[in-house]
Amino acid sequence: MRPRTLPLAVASSILGGFLAAADGLFNWLVTLLCVITAVFLQILSNLANDYGDSVHGADHVERAGPKRAVQSGLITSAQMKRAMALFAGLSAVSGLALVIVALGVAALPLVALFVVLGGAAIWAAVSYTASSKPYGYVGLGDLFVFIFFGWVGTMGTYFLQAQALNGLVLLPATSVGLLSVAVLNVNNIRDIESDQKAGKRSIPVRIGPQRARVYHWILLGGAVASALLFVGLTYRSPWQFLFGLSLPLLWRHGTAVARTTDPQTQPHAQTTLAHHPGLCLHFWSGPDFVARGLKTGRQGDRETGRLLQSLIPNLSLPLRVKFQEAAHQFCIALRPFQVDGVAGVRHDGQA
Repeated sequence: MRPRTLPLAVASSILGGFLAAADGLFNWLVTLLCVITAVFLQILSNLANDYGDSVHGADHVERAGPKRAVQSGLITSAQMKRAMALFAGLSAVSGLALVIVALGVAALPLVALFVVLGGAAIWAAVSYTASSKPYGYVGLGDLFVFIFFGWVGTMGTYFLQAQALNGLVLLPATSVGLLSVAVLNVNNIRDIESDQKAGKRSIPVRIGPQRARVYHWILLGGAVASALLFVGLTYRSPWQFLFGLSLPLLWRHGTAVARTTDPQTQPHAQTTLAHHPGLCLHFWSGPDFVARGLKTGRQGDRETGRLLQSLIPNLSLPLRVKFQEAAHQFCIALRPFQVDGVAGVRHDGQA
């Protein structure tokens, strides 16, 4: 099931939930169902990839990287197909429950739209390598990963809670989508030789290993640029730039990919990046909680209390008061560093 890929799968759903929380629209059950559905779809995709690459010849004894279950003989093709059917069913049931909980049966047009999107997600998970004409073999894997791991996952999760579109959400969705494509690109760089033999025309096969590494830097740079633009357009406090703490990890990863030529060492770089979207999303949305708390007096306390109530609806009043007081004290400590508008005046009176 490749558990190392699961943090990547849920990053966009959690990010969409945090963005909804930042707008005071968080629904924990909807976010949880989004995460569960994303996990089922990722497992389905992993199983289909194992099956499809074995059938089409991309997985063979000379292939670099981890051994695959069907190719190595751990399970048969028939057993893998049954596992794929199981997780396709689980994805469908979870997705349908998600749409009904979020929208209700009365919103039939929207329910139908998301049912179609869910069906498209299942098709994309299977057809990447396991169909008669797999789109991953003609170099379209990057595009589909960007759409489903970025835009659909993030904006879909946000919409199912807000029931409205926010154009700014497209920026963090783009950022996490580009990071997801970068994970795929690392794997494809590693598999260039075996993919060429199997006729799999991934992006690195088409442009070559050196240009694929340049393409990798473009993906990483685009992700950072999208995050910076999002913060700039939603600016409340310098603390929104906390996501910059994760940039050294991106730099380390990018240089590792650029300098590594041994396919056996590529998984280390892939693992480093696979957890990166989950790390970044906390910094993109979390600072809104701080920005709310930086408001002075009872207004800030009321907003913090409402946000806690939306995030943890069943939290008892005594615990919520303790959390609110801790957040209040934390925000008091940050107020000397808050910047008001363009004047650059700090709360301690210094310019």
